[in-house]
Amino acid sequence: MEEVFRFCSCSGLQLPSNPQFLPSQIPKIPTSSHNAPPRPRFPLPVRALRLSPKTPTPLPEKPPKPPTLPVLPSQPSSPFHEKLLYLDSLGIDLFAAVAAHPPVAAVPLADLRATVDLLLSIGLAAGDLRRVCGMCPEVLAAGPKALTPVLTFLLREAGVQGRDLRRVIHRRPRLLVSDVACRLRPTLYFLQMLGITAISRHTSLLSCSVEEKLLPRLDFLQRVGFSHRDSRVMVRRFPQLFCYSIKENLQPKIEFLASEMGRELRELKEFPHYFSFSLENRIKPRHRVCNEKGVFLPLPALLRPSDEQFDARLEKFWCQP
Repeated sequence: MEEVFRFCSCSGLQLPSNPQFLPSQIPKIPTSSHNAPPRPRFPLPVRALRLSPKTPTPLPEKPPKPPTLPVLPSQPSSPFHEKLLYLDSLGIDLFAAVAAHPPVAAVPLADLRATVDLLLSIGLAAGDLRRVCGMCPEVLAAGPKALTPVLTFLLREAGVQGRDLRRVIHRRPRLLVSDVACRLRPTLYFLQMLGITAISRHTSLLSCSVEEKLLPRLDFLQRVGFSHRDSRVMVRRFPQLFCYSIKENLQPKIEFLASEMGRELRELKEFPHYFSFSLENRIKPRHRVCNEKGVFLPLPALLRPSDEQFDARLEKFWCQP
C-alpha cells in the first residue's frame, strides 16, 4: 500500500489524498484567486539617508569641563560627613578649609573637637573661629598638642595678658601655627635687641621671619640714605614699619617725598608714621592743596588731622593777613 503525503500550496489549498490520483492529473492551481487569503506583508527596509559629501554635518557642542574638586567621601554615615556637620554648626566651611590645606580632611573628629574646645577656652567666640579658620585653616590640623606651646609662649615670654589673648589671635591667626623655637622666639629676641620693649602691643610681628622680612627693610632704609642708627630709631618708634612692602609702599613714598614734596629724609626719622598713610588718597591730595595755597605744614600736621580739621586749618592760614 502506497503512503500518501499531504502537501500545502503557498495559497493554503490542500492536495487531494486519493491514492489513485496520479500526479499528472493534479489540476493546476491558479496563482491568484479572489478567494485566496491575502499574503502577509512585511515592512520594506528603510534605506539610509544619503548625505552629500559637501553637506556639513552639525556636531553637538562639547560641554564645558567641570571644575576639579577634591575627591571626598560623601556617605551620610562617614566620618567626613560627621566632621562636615560639626564644623558647619560653627559656621566653618570644611570644603574651603580642605581646598586650602588638604591635611584637614584626614583630621579625626575628636581632634577637631579638642582644637575648637581649646580655642573657645581662651575666649574666642564663634565669629573668631570663623575668621581664624578662614585665614589660617592649618589651625584645624595642628591640634592642641601644637597649639598649647604657642599660647604658653605668648603668655609667659611675649607678655600678653590673658584678657588680651583673644585680641592677639583674632588679629594674627598665623601665630597659632608658628613654631616657637624656629620662628616666634628668634623674632622676639631680635625685636628686643632693636629696643622694642612693648612686644605685647606688636605681637603680629612675632610670626615674621627675621631673615626674610625684618632685615631686608632695615637694609632698604640704609640704602636710601638713613644711617644704621637712624634706621633702628625709626622701627623702634614705629614697629609696624616692618609690615609694609618695600616695592608697594616704602619706595614710592620716599621717592614722592624727595622729588615732588622737596622734603628731607630727616623728617621721616622724626615721623616714620608717614608710611602708614595712603599715597593716593591722603599724601598727594593734601600736598597739592598746600602747594596751591602756598602753605607749608610739617608732616604730622599735614597727614594726621581729619579732613574737617585739615580744611579748617587751611582756612585759618588763608584768612591770615
